[in-house]
Amino acid sequence: MQFKLLKGRFGRRLAVVCSVFVVGACAYNEELGRSQMAFIPASQMASLGSTAWADVTKKEKVSTNPKYVDRLNRVAPKVLRAAGEDPAKWDYKVFDSKSLNAFALPGNHFAVYTGIMDIMANDDQLATVVGHEVAHVRANHGGERVSQQLGANVAMQAAQAAIGSGGQTGQLALGALGLGAQYGVLLPFSRKHELEADKLGILYMHRAGYDPNEALAFWRKMGSSGGPKPPEFMSTHPSDATRIAQIKEIIAGLPPR
Repeated sequence: MQFKLLKGRFGRRLAVVCSVFVVGACAYNEELGRSQMAFIPASQMASLGSTAWADVTKKEKVSTNPKYVDRLNRVAPKVLRAAGEDPAKWDYKVFDSKSLNAFALPGNHFAVYTGIMDIMANDDQLATVVGHEVAHVRANHGGERVSQQLGANVAMQAAQAAIGSGGQTGQLALGALGLGAQYGVLLPFSRKHELEADKLGILYMHRAGYDPNEALAFWRKMGSSGGPKPPEFMSTHPSDATRIAQIKEIIAGLPPR
């Protein structure tokens, strides 16, 4: 409605940008219970994810050590079935690295590093991470993040075209828009994705028969690892306190098995 009040090139471009955002936000994710921005079809995201997976598996050292591989092969199928997935349609590997890391890609791919597996006290803690990564894929977080980035880029291009050179004032305005997109949209949504993956992952591991209380133990351990962390509003991940508080709430509301 307010578009009528905007005049000239900037108003027209802003109207187009906003209409793109509205259309892109119409995909409803039933498991999350909310709409998602989705400019790119799921099939295309799966293709992009598979291409990225093929590339990363060439660059990373894939572990064949039974100490790690057998453990992941024991836990992952249980969690996948609990999430309503067919394990045969997923590709997951262990990467030989001391990095405390794991990641997922669209197209049903995820990897866990030996470094993070070394600090896991039991299979329940591995199920915590597997559930978290499976949740990212099922929730289409990758597609949503790409759509958010595309949307932010379109908005910045429209603003730059509308402002023009604008001297120092114009450049300051563009800088503010950039910071707003980064700290006001992209990072907070990333934190939202992490918390959603925590929630769904704990539900999956619980259904699979693993102890969700071990998720608390694991994330506390992760919180004490590494160096100083940035403030939450400048981080792609929620603070340790935020994450732990939500996990406690989720566990308290879990149905009996």
